[in-house]
Amino acid sequence: MHSIVRLLAAAGFAIAGASAAHAQTEASFPHKEGDYIVKNFKFDDGETLDVLKLHYTTLGAPVRDKSGRVTNAVLIMHGTGGDGHQFFRAQFADVLFVPGGLLDIKKYYIILPDEIGHGKSSKPSNGMHTAFPNYDYKDMVEADHELVTKGLNVNHLRLVMGTSMGCMHSFMWGEMWPDFMDALMPLACEPTQIAGRNRMWRKMVIDGIRSDPAWDGGDYKTEPQQGLRIAADMLIIAGSAAHQMQKAYPTRDEADKELSDLTSHYLSELDANDILYQVGASRDYDPSANIESIKAPTMWVNSADDFINPPDLGIAEGLAARNPKIKYVVIPTSDQTHGHGTHTWAAVWHDQMAELLKETEH
Repeated sequence: MHSIVRLLAAAGFAIAGASAAHAQTEASFPHKEGDYIVKNFKFDDGETLDVLKLHYTTLGAPVRDKSGRVTNAVLIMHGTGGDGHQFFRAQFADVLFVPGGLLDIKKYYIILPDEIGHGKSSKPSNGMHTAFPNYDYKDMVEADHELVTKGLNVNHLRLVMGTSMGCMHSFMWGEMWPDFMDALMPLACEPTQIAGRNRMWRKMVIDGIRSDPAWDGGDYKTEPQQGLRIAADMLIIAGSAAHQMQKAYPTRDEADKELSDLTSHYLSELDANDILYQVGASRDYDPSANIESIKAPTMWVNSADDFINPPDLGIAEGLAARNPKIKYVVIPTSDQTHGHGTHTWAAVWHDQMAELLKETEH
């Protein structure tokens, strides 16, 4: 099980409750959890939900200046399939949240939302199945904004950052509320339409679930195993790191056993409708047209071994060049990188965050 925990921690797609070590790290950081209830939330496609529950976790406490402006709030948004608790993993929390860390919780007010469809927030598996509104990224970002401003009464963010899906949401925050934050740090994404291989593997997950007769239009009584196995296979590949996996599983038998164990673990945790919605929510994402509207200094970090966002496509450089506020950095493949999941290994991009915070300090 230790190898499963290690790979899940590195992967871009988190599974809640992956390890006892994770829970132990979480317990070592004082934090609060809560639910913010939004009544009659209107989604981008016109659907409404009478009661939308947004779960969140916070660390530290807000600090306000003489004018009442919050000066120390940091919003950190998770990736597809994850939740706010994934940031308690040692490779993130023990680097950033500790005394003297870049996001020391005695200095900063950390906000970790569970996005719509994830964690303990409202999601299809709560009972509505496919009658749940067909949310997209805009809905998720709008909900986070409502949580931050109305639920937590935060009127300014020192830093907006996110990993994978949260990275994409960071770019959207920068465009939708350009004066709301001092700095942006998107980790592991591209601010452009989901297309090419990136769209194809997501469509494979969606089609795999929908084509399983056991899915039954989303009204299954037991999880559709064929569809979930396709989803698990694609999530493993998408979040994989060739360099790390070759080191960890250097023989055929070791690789086969790990694949079997990891697939079994995914199958025991995934809900078909939830993952269908989570992967499908990226369908109309494309902030590229308004990249110039971002005002906050932005430290955009990808890794060279990222399967989902391979830097050799050359997309990022052209987008970053359109806005002088954006600095684009590619972390070279090494023993310290973990493919797409490098976004959660804070030691790898610690220096870039330090540079950003120093540049934007008041």
